Amino acid sequence: MHKEDKSTIDAVRKVSPAVVSIVIAKMVPKIKEVHLEDGAGPFGFMAPQFFDGNINPDALDGTQKEKVKVGGGSGFVVKENGIILTNKHVVFDTDAEYTILTTDEKEYPAKVLTRDMINDMAILQIEAKNLPIVELGDSLKVEPGQTVIAIGNALGLFSNTVSKGIVSGLSRQISAAMGSGEESEQLRGVIQTDVAINQGNSGGPLIDLDGKVVGINTAVIFGAQNIGFAIPINRAKKDLSDLEKYGRIVQPFIGLRYVMLNETFKEKYKLPIDYGALIIQDHIPGSHAVVPHSPADKAGIKVNDVVLEINGEKLHNKNDLSDVIQKWKVGDEISLTVLRKDKTMKVKTVLEERK
Repeated sequence: MHKEDKSTIDAVRKVSPAVVSIVIAKMVPKIKEVHLEDGAGPFGFMAPQFFDGNINPDALDGTQKEKVKVGGGSGFVVKENGIILTNKHVVFDTDAEYTILTTDEKEYPAKVLTRDMINDMAILQIEAKNLPIVELGDSLKVEPGQTVIAIGNALGLFSNTVSKGIVSGLSRQISAAMGSGEESEQLRGVIQTDVAINQGNSGGPLIDLDGKVVGINTAVIFGAQNIGFAIPINRAKKDLSDLEKYGRIVQPFIGLRYVMLNETFKEKYKLPIDYGALIIQDHIPGSHAVVPHSPADKAGIKVNDVVLEINGEKLHNKNDLSDVIQKWKVGDEISLTVLRKDKTMKVKTVLEERK
């Protein structure tokens, strides 16, 4: 047996017992059973309950509900007492029920302890003891070209599916869909890999040949081949530490809506610079470019200002404002260099906790 094959097999054997499947279920209105007489319509005995791929509202029974499986994902156990890591988008629906299936075919109802507001991560809890756990690695040591392995519940059908590839790139930025709707979020600093990450693999571990988790599989680009992404595991370590210390994830918050400038935006908005974070108002009702009473508001930041630096660190496409803010802690005082029209000024504010 080839040395790398043996390393792969050993790593999978080490991690697989701690990988779990997540079943998502909801209570939905029951579909009426409406029978027609023979020959009444093209469906013969059953009235059509769907049109344009959606359930016909007239076919729903408003008096009865039934529990229906609406999706699935993956996760992995990080604490023997039942603490599980997964993606936020796997457990995005607060009205759904989540069930954990372990590799020994046991089922546990799961409680979502916390969802990360910044990263696509969530922490679940099941009532269990002495569970097999994974070993968390160091995502800062991950290198392009390094062999990595993904394990997960592929397509919601094939539990503990193993796929192998390499790290294709680091510090990527993507826009990923959240849940089943049109809502999406920006994911920054993610690991790019050519490992096959199928629907249902989300939330499963990306491991190295030592069997250590270096990332959480999170997204794939549809229409592309061999392009997948994973959240660096060091971010999850921070979340787990916050949960242990505070019972929640604690993240610094400044309260700005912005777009990172580049040469294209410089020309579009007729600006003198092509870097920094331009504070903008979007068209969503009730939204704010500067959140009222936020640290940014208290510092006097206004719409159309450009934040050039935070504590002397220049902001640009590869050094996003949100990423820089996450380097600091709640309660830290920061200094912002701001361009307003043709004048540059410095203001200070204290970071608060994101609610």
